[in-house]
Formats: sequence, C-alpha cells, structure tokens
Amino acid sequence: MYLTMNRFKVVAGREAEFEAVWKTRDSHLKAVPGFVSFHLLKGPAKEGYRLYASHTFWESEAAFSAWTKSDAFRAAHKGAKGSSELYLEPPELEIFQSVQELS
Repeated sequence: MYLTMNRFKVVAGREAEFEAVWKTRDSHLKAVPGFVSFHLLKGPAKEGYRLYASHTFWESEAAFSAWTKSDAFRAAHKGAKGSSELYLEPPELEIFQSVQELS
C-alpha cells in the first residue's frame, strides 16, 4: 500500500468554501488503475487557520507515479490555483510506504 497525503492550512472562516471545492470537483480517481481510496480529513482549528489533510491510497508507488503523469491528473488539478486564496501557504505533500497493515 502506498499513501500520499497533502496538508492544507485553510484560512479561518473559509472552511466551507474549501470543503465545497473538494466536494464538487471531479477527481477522476475512480477510473485510475491502482487507485484504492481517497479521504478528506478536517483537523483542528489553530490560530488563523484550520488544518485539513487529503489521503489517497494506492496499490503501489508505480500506480501513483503513473497517475501524476496522466490526463486524469491534469484534469483533476485544472483550476487548482484559482482557490489558492483559501490557503495560508501551499499544500505540503507527504508520501508514505506501508510497512505493516492490520485489517
């Protein structure tokens, strides 16, 4: 299992707009080979922002890498810069390889 995570610091008071952007966009992920699941998580409120994280699970690093070079990736991220005023800073990408899984 391969996990990619983006952390977002969303400007306080703009949470509903941020969530609407994510809930109404077409991620194009369901048709991508190797895609397992996606989660958008709402974290704690901090001074001036609320923390969010997006988690995307992939079957492998190769599947994730192929997606980042695909037309589906470009379509999913088209217009992403248009909502940059919702963030205090650019999202921070973190990538993890699974070393143990319990289900």
